[in-house]
Amino acid sequence: MSQVAPAKPTQNKRNMRNWLMCSAAALLALGAVTAAFAQGPSLQTVRLICLPGTPLPVVVGQMHGTFAKYGLEVQTEKAKDANQVRADLASGKADIAESAVQNAVATVDAGADVIIVMGGEGATSELIAQPDIKSVKDLRGKTIATDGSDTEYTMLIKKILLMNGLKADDYTLKVAGLAPQRLQAMTESKQYGATIEKPPTSILARRAGLVSLGTTQQLMGTTESQGIGAFVQRQWAQDHAELLERYMAAFIESERWLMAPENKQQAIDLVAKAGKLPEDIAAETYQIDVTDPGGWAKDARFNVEGFEDGLKLEAEVGGEWGGKVPTAKKYYDLSYYDKALAIVK
Repeated sequence: MSQVAPAKPTQNKRNMRNWLMCSAAALLALGAVTAAFAQGPSLQTVRLICLPGTPLPVVVGQMHGTFAKYGLEVQTEKAKDANQVRADLASGKADIAESAVQNAVATVDAGADVIIVMGGEGATSELIAQPDIKSVKDLRGKTIATDGSDTEYTMLIKKILLMNGLKADDYTLKVAGLAPQRLQAMTESKQYGATIEKPPTSILARRAGLVSLGTTQQLMGTTESQGIGAFVQRQWAQDHAELLERYMAAFIESERWLMAPENKQQAIDLVAKAGKLPEDIAAETYQIDVTDPGGWAKDARFNVEGFEDGLKLEAEVGGEWGGKVPTAKKYYDLSYYDKALAIVK
């Protein structure tokens, strides 16, 4: 029987070296795969500019990982005023704006190609006045605190006053800032006769001794409204259609969680935390936004009729477009929303 000759020492060393090299390569590959799984897929960043604040569905989507589920990371910035919203979106500093859709209209009219792609909230604003003001007509000769010279609230104030017989020279408009600044101005100085606020600031105003003359919808005799929505540059939407649709899908899914009755207490707690509010005020805010008509729109639907009414208001009261109402469809494109809604369903 023949015998197998033992391997030479040099051959043993060579075999061991090869084995070690293969093992090291395998370990490195395994480490890379493990690291990849640990880190998860890379997320695409969406830059969001907001006014008056980060929408609650965005807060929920970040908190629950809903945006991450759709492959997104949302970076939010609270704008100091409407002008920043318009400028940041038009310049490309922000990808998406979440604010009053009137800001989208103003941005388009200033020369930027912007489209509204989603709704979100209706109008729950109220005309807040000093305790001695009993009716809108009592505002004759008074100073009205506003958030800007050409904002939606300013248009609403002008319309309501006009409907009650007050022309432009019968009162004074003074820019006092965003909701907290307007409330502070009203409580600290009697020179301000009225302003427009929405929950929770309108609730805080009543607790501070101010009075509500009614919701803006009641005072104008209308039922349709479109308040806050999402708008983007048209070219950005075309170049990032899938990303935009995933953002809206995550937004819609998060809003559904907020509006689900079984999540009511958690949603109220979130309203309290986000707004640094007492629970009773947060609960009343939730009631107005979710239960009462005119608050959050189901699935962040864009209210076309309410938007058209807003354009009529600007033409009639603000004198925009020479008083001739423009075609509403030039300002919105809901094709991305329809696709996003299909993704969620």
